[in-house]
Amino acid sequence: MDDRVRRAVVAGTLGALSIFLGLTRLGFIPWFAGASLTIMHVPVIIGAVIEGPVVGLIVGALFGGFSLLQAAIAPTGPIDVFFTNPMVSILPRLLIGPVAWFVFRAIRRSNISVAAVIAAILGTATNTVFVLGMLGVLGAIPWAVVGTVAVANGLPEAGLSAVITLAVVGAWRLTAAGKRAVAGWASRDESLSRDREEPSGPSAGDA
Repeated sequence: MDDRVRRAVVAGTLGALSIFLGLTRLGFIPWFAGASLTIMHVPVIIGAVIEGPVVGLIVGALFGGFSLLQAAIAPTGPIDVFFTNPMVSILPRLLIGPVAWFVFRAIRRSNISVAAVIAAILGTATNTVFVLGMLGVLGAIPWAVVGTVAVANGLPEAGLSAVITLAVVGAWRLTAAGKRAVAGWASRDESLSRDREEPSGPSAGDA
């Protein structure tokens, strides 16, 4: 399958999965005091890790667009009105994929599993910090509550994201596509490493 076609298929599939999790409420896991933990952003992280920042950006856009439409058409609480603002519903979700990818790319040479876990944690933190931050800026919730929710919900969500992402990336690495991708990463990383090690100026023998 052509790389562009594969990326389009992966982006569409993961975007649809994120929307499915929202529509069915399967993406919201009951937590303490009536709160819920969300895993709707996890497909964004997975898409970015296995296919790159562009796919992560596309899946994030689909996730954000769905959040905006859901808030406008079928709000479930007083805070939802603020999610009709693209700065709350879309912008933070556009940042999840690129952050997760660049973190994963920076660490993968050492250990792909560790890189996937850290990418999931920081990708989740990006979603949490920017969504809550925008709600704080707009006055939707007090800043003291922003901090409380960030800790109470953000940390468990990061842990869930790490577990799910690690499992999916581990399974993907066993597939033919995953093996080819990992081999390609290794080849490119070795090439970049050699390029950095080669002297850019004239050698002593050339003087």
